[in-house]
Amino acid sequence: MTRARLNKILMSLVIGAAFLWLLIPFTMAVLWSLVDPSEPWTADQLLPPAMSFYRWTDMWQNSSLKPALVTSYALAPTAAVLTLCLALPTAYALGRYEFPGRELAKTLCLLPLVVPAFITAIFFSSILFQLGLAGNRFAAIVFAHAVLFLPYAIRILTVSFEQVRQDHIDAARDLGATPLARFRVAFVPALKPGISATLLIVFIQSIEEFAIAFIIGSPDVVTIPTLLYSALGQDFVRPNAAVLSLILVVPNVFLMLILERLMKSANPALSSGKG
Repeated sequence: MTRARLNKILMSLVIGAAFLWLLIPFTMAVLWSLVDPSEPWTADQLLPPAMSFYRWTDMWQNSSLKPALVTSYALAPTAAVLTLCLALPTAYALGRYEFPGRELAKTLCLLPLVVPAFITAIFFSSILFQLGLAGNRFAAIVFAHAVLFLPYAIRILTVSFEQVRQDHIDAARDLGATPLARFRVAFVPALKPGISATLLIVFIQSIEEFAIAFIIGSPDVVTIPTLLYSALGQDFVRPNAAVLSLILVVPNVFLMLILERLMKSANPALSSGKG
């Protein structure tokens, strides 16, 4: 057996295992969300004895799902835009300037990611209360998410700024372009994939974030993850949790596919052009 054929077989096995690893939980979530309350799904049955969309309609009509959706999908884009604005100056400095300790600074920007979310949420909530932001819990969560997800934004945008070619900037300057025109011609083509990827990844992270939304927002602000954890924790209604998990996961899967295409399009050789 040739090495190329062996590699192809191993790759097929890995892809198949990954597919099953994702397919089985997703299938179980779909089946649990369709369990009819008239007949419970017990361990001795391969499939639910009775299936219906009762859980979906009941969650929509008799739970906090509607306000949770509104809150989550208002919170995530706001946090994404704020994170982008906060990350741009630091990313520009790390991506465009040479200075001693630059690589160390890049690493230090990623260190907050190793701290457990609940520890960050507890200490961050204390800081927010001291700053007097606890009165507007929605604004407090937006600010907390923006700071929490800054490492992702800084890292992605730093790479984007590094891809801007200096000869394109110099050419635009030599042709008499204004600073704004130079930014539009030399920077914007290189930054577009990074900006889009930053907005998407912070959006996804904010939608899925639970600790800060729960500690700071409860009981006034309800998001999809806090509603999901209440279904799994206090009430433990598995079909309701399956409905919420699908509502949370399915849109994010499509967003991750879009993010993957954006990251592939960030080609340093094609990311900027002369104007």
